[in-house]
Amino acid sequence: MTTVSAPGKVYLFGEHAVVYGEPAVPCAIEKRATVTAELRDDNHVRVEAADLSLNGFVVEYAGSTANRPDVDVPQPLLDAAMGYIDAAVQQAREAADAPDAGFDITVESEIPLGAGLGSSAAVVVAGIDAATRALGEPLARRELADRAYKAEYEVQDGQASRADTFCSTMGGAVRVAGDDCTTLSTPTLPFVVGFDGGAGDTGKLVAGVRELREQYSFAADTVEAIGDIVSMGESLLVDADPEVPPSDELVSELGDLMNINHGLLSALGVSSRSLDTMVWAAREAGAEGAKLTGAGGGGCIVALDQSDETETSLRYTPGCKDTFRAELADEGARVEVDVGSEEA
Repeated sequence: MTTVSAPGKVYLFGEHAVVYGEPAVPCAIEKRATVTAELRDDNHVRVEAADLSLNGFVVEYAGSTANRPDVDVPQPLLDAAMGYIDAAVQQAREAADAPDAGFDITVESEIPLGAGLGSSAAVVVAGIDAATRALGEPLARRELADRAYKAEYEVQDGQASRADTFCSTMGGAVRVAGDDCTTLSTPTLPFVVGFDGGAGDTGKLVAGVRELREQYSFAADTVEAIGDIVSMGESLLVDADPEVPPSDELVSELGDLMNINHGLLSALGVSSRSLDTMVWAAREAGAEGAKLTGAGGGGCIVALDQSDETETSLRYTPGCKDTFRAELADEGARVEVDVGSEEA
């Protein structure tokens, strides 16, 4: 039995534009998905999901996830949850050259499903890592990140980027532009997250941006402008000393860029009334910057505020179901338990 956890993430800058090769800077946060994989004697896969923002489900299958559990959750989210787990199993089997391997898999998550905090990436990363370790074939981090990306790419019909899976694998802050993925040394930033209790349809939202970009030249320019914001923000982070708390000036400059980034994402049609309401509540409470994080359409915002005011304000904002301060997760995928694997 092997248990691995992997962190979720917030986007400081760059979601949606990263799909078109523009850079993005996601940051891992200490909200984790945990996957336990235990080998079976047959080729079946039994999945027990105790959380994932669902009511929980158990399903067993061999070669197909058509046997969907009956839970009260939108079908696209349920199909995605099952698809990500299945894709992770397939990647682990391929990596270990064990096409007939069967697993009992348990998934637990602190990360709301579909809320823009990288729940799917964390589940896929932790799932592949746990399953390959159970088979005695642990992967180097770069290969783990690459296989996790391939799993998301498959489930998202070719519209995924490497940002979420690389960030979840490596931890900390990272820069992703196309296939170029690097880690960044950054100071710990004062993240505050607000969650509206909902979730956006990632595939639909990404497709909507693609249609705008293909139809209007100014939409394509907007995507490039987001890339310019990322480059400016990255240069600020690189120049900062990671060993000391960020200066007020740095937080203010990053916040300005976040505010502009949110405006451009709104122009591309991926924000929502609830997200905009939380963004403005955070700014009016004194946050240096606030923006949606992830695909949009519902889910989460991220703000920069070193005081408690934004968290307090969001707690009383209509439509905000939860708010919390998010610590930077310096560690990415992490083995929690490794007992009785083939490697041992």
